[in-house]
Amino acid sequence: MTVATVNGQLTAKIVKVGNSLGMILPKEVLARLKVSAGDSLFLIEGPSGYRLTPYDSEFEEQMAIARDIMKADRDILRELAK
Repeated sequence: MTVATVNGQLTAKIVKVGNSLGMILPKEVLARLKVSAGDSLFLIEGPSGYRLTPYDSEFEEQMAIARDIMKADRDILRELAK
């Protein structure tokens, strides 16, 4: 694995995987992100570059809207469930 710490930052090298490119994440990064093989990661572009996260902000927004609807229409949903 090609991973090194430079100036307190963890760096990884891009490697060829078949006809594609990939990045190997070290175990300690996977543990901090709480991800494993097959999980999705999201790249979020910001003013200082990209951020890698397992958190899907779009899904979270959708769930917040769903929770608001379920809370506001609790009685209607209860009747529909009967």
